[in-house]
Amino acid sequence: MNIHEKILEGIKAAGFTKCSPVQEKTLPSALSGKDIAAQAQTGTGKTATFLISIFSRMLDKPPKTPGTSPRVLIIAPTRELVIQIEAEAKLLGKFGDFKLVSVYGGIDYQKQRDEVSQKGIDMLIGTPGRLIDYLKQKAYNLNRTEFLVIDEADRMFDMGFIADLRFLLRRLSPYDKRQSMLFSATLSNRVLELCYEHMNLPEQFSITPENVTVKMIEQELYHVGKSEKFGFLLGILKSEPDGHFLIFCNTRVVTDRVEALLNANGFPSAGITGGLPQAKRMKVLSKFKDGTLHTLVATDVASRGIHIDGVTHVINYDLPQDSEDYVHRIGRTARAGASGKAIALACESYVHSLPDIEDYIKQKIPVIPVTDDMIVTEYRRRVKPPLKKDIVPGRFSSGNKSGRPARSSRPGDSSKSVKGKTPYRGSKPKGPRTGSRGGSGK
Repeated sequence: MNIHEKILEGIKAAGFTKCSPVQEKTLPSALSGKDIAAQAQTGTGKTATFLISIFSRMLDKPPKTPGTSPRVLIIAPTRELVIQIEAEAKLLGKFGDFKLVSVYGGIDYQKQRDEVSQKGIDMLIGTPGRLIDYLKQKAYNLNRTEFLVIDEADRMFDMGFIADLRFLLRRLSPYDKRQSMLFSATLSNRVLELCYEHMNLPEQFSITPENVTVKMIEQELYHVGKSEKFGFLLGILKSEPDGHFLIFCNTRVVTDRVEALLNANGFPSAGITGGLPQAKRMKVLSKFKDGTLHTLVATDVASRGIHIDGVTHVINYDLPQDSEDYVHRIGRTARAGASGKAIALACESYVHSLPDIEDYIKQKIPVIPVTDDMIVTEYRRRVKPPLKKDIVPGRFSSGNKSGRPARSSRPGDSSKSVKGKTPYRGSKPKGPRTGSRGGSGK
């Protein structure tokens, strides 16, 4: 394969020794400049695939003059994924002297705007909302962008970002003047429609669908009552003192309570939800990644953004109500072919999701009988609620701690604000709402 020598140095420094299946299949086409639409799960090496090919082609064809168009635009649905892509880009491209900029919500607004306004940016990585903000303000443009990557396209649809995504794509250079690559856990009809609209005859690849790779993970299912769940969770943690645990809950309230109870009972842990400030979020993930924190509690908003090797156990404290979320959750363990264990607790509130999950993964999850000695009954039950200062102001909050000005309406959003007045929430809307939904990727 025609990989530039400076990128080969980066690959060696990153410790990569052989291609993953997704890299073997897609790298030859990507390096030759063809558009790609690939079905690939997280943890298979897809990020390295598009970074290696793009960096190599950029070095082979230097820009004529630096301008306000980034040479590469990478769009990802969540801030965690943006951070992950940027970290890998710095690693693989460290010998290429590339100028990288990332933009996402929760970080100083003006500082990011100043960075994105620079000339000569090689790679711009961002979430749809923040990218649109700066594009509307003419901080940058996409007229001469040479490479486009859409990562986790199916998640864009799930999170309501598709209108934002189309807004950005319509402002890019023509599809035959750039190379475009799309990666998605599923190549559904709606994802393929996006490919046909905005890509140049993309080659399609299917690499190990996620509902097959769950077979590599040791799965266990325990039927426990709601009142027994936390005691059972303590039993798991006590029986695996060397474990690296990722615990998923369905709501922020339950996530906060489980985190607080674990800390109160001698198991240092931290929680990640959509309301956590970005600086604290990054600090928590860093501790979990380097092993100083062994237990992380999260909602699904973070399930696709956590890319950390060495997770030994994924625990579904709540069974997810969406079958795909089950696969995304347990995919946080057994990354890149490693082994791992996924434990599911089925209580009366969420056990109804079990048949759909088993149909989706095409297998029955082994049921393990629950015995009395598995459940810790003596533990501290009274805990303090989480501090309010750790919660990001919500959509209707009057606080604005990011320093970011009010943004003009997103594409298709017909709502209007009145200066100096707060709309009465109880008033009847005049018509159906349109446009994209908000999300953690902003």
